[in-house]
Amino acid sequence: MDDAIDQAANPPLPPGELASWSAPAARSAPTASAEEPVPPRPRQERPASGRSTVPWVLLFLFALVLLGPFLVGRFVYQSTYNELRAGYDVATTTLDTLKPRLNDLELASRLVAKRVEPSVVSIVRPGRRGINGQGSGVIVDKSGYIVTNAHVIEGAGTVQVRLSDLRTTDASVVGADRMMDIAVLKIDLSNLIAAEWGDSDKLQVGDLVWALGSPYGLERSLTFGIISAKSRRSSSHVSGSLYQEYLQTDAAVNPGNSGGPLVNIEGRVVGINAAIFGNAYQGISFAIPSALARERYEELKTNGHIDRAWLGIEPLDVPSDVRQQLGLNQGEGVYVGEVRASAPAGRAGVRTGDVILKWNEHVATDPTLLSRAIAATQIGSTAKLLLVREGGGEKKQIALDVQVEAHPDN
Repeated sequence: MDDAIDQAANPPLPPGELASWSAPAARSAPTASAEEPVPPRPRQERPASGRSTVPWVLLFLFALVLLGPFLVGRFVYQSTYNELRAGYDVATTTLDTLKPRLNDLELASRLVAKRVEPSVVSIVRPGRRGINGQGSGVIVDKSGYIVTNAHVIEGAGTVQVRLSDLRTTDASVVGADRMMDIAVLKIDLSNLIAAEWGDSDKLQVGDLVWALGSPYGLERSLTFGIISAKSRRSSSHVSGSLYQEYLQTDAAVNPGNSGGPLVNIEGRVVGINAAIFGNAYQGISFAIPSALARERYEELKTNGHIDRAWLGIEPLDVPSDVRQQLGLNQGEGVYVGEVRASAPAGRAGVRTGDVILKWNEHVATDPTLLSRAIAATQIGSTAKLLLVREGGGEKKQIALDVQVEAHPDN
């Protein structure tokens, strides 16, 4: 019975299939018996933490110490080279594009030199002990009138002039204005080429200018620069004259350039070179504006001297404490630093410490401009002076009449 049931549950395989059949792995897998224990797996040991990486870290640090400066230097070099190369490429391309314009600027500079060169002269003043003074000048009238600095011909009745065409002649002194540092000479030669006056009032900071003259006796020298500033007035850096103001330029001006012309891009005289900062060129030079130089030239040419009125005071900027005390606005008034008792101001009652508000119709805001307004007043006339004075803890305005007199140095 049991055999019949077993055969029904597991019928015999057909012939030929016995070799290809196998029981499932789960059923055929043998089970371990108690007498045959399973051998244990081999134990895998973990490496001690960091023990194998330490040599690599030390090697990396050692390499970094040795190669670091080289790598940094190489990086800096490559970066700098790339920057320089880029600049070079851009400059090359741009200059090729701008070449026609740059050629125009070079041509303009050459033409400026050619236009003014025939009018520039070298001046030699006989000096003491056989030492001659050297300076420059510019012909401004084909009849033979030359403009230069007063300090170039100071103390001389005649001077020697050498022209650009190599002619040499004596020149007589027509007149000089020491306070404005302008002098006029006259030569008697034919075939002279005169320079043309330009308008210094139209100049702007940054405008191109050329200076011509004989620095250190080197005749027919040309230098180039720009207008660095305008209206540089009397100061310790420039001149002690109360009447003077300058154009500042970086065109190279040295001893011997004094009296020579400063010209614009049209080749017109916009200034007369007069001073430098220090004893030699330091990039700061000063020229008398043509607006002032031409005015003095015309007066000296006509009269041989300058008729200049004076007040007899030391005009200064108003100190901040005085301005605050008197309730004045910034730029209002001119401070009286000193009064000559025998001068028109002293006789009229002006005192040290007063602040001048008006001179006739001129509103006082600047010491130099006030001095010029006074100087231009008709000699012998009566001027109206308005000033403010502090006294007894209060301020008061005072009006004075001043008898205008000629400056004693005229």
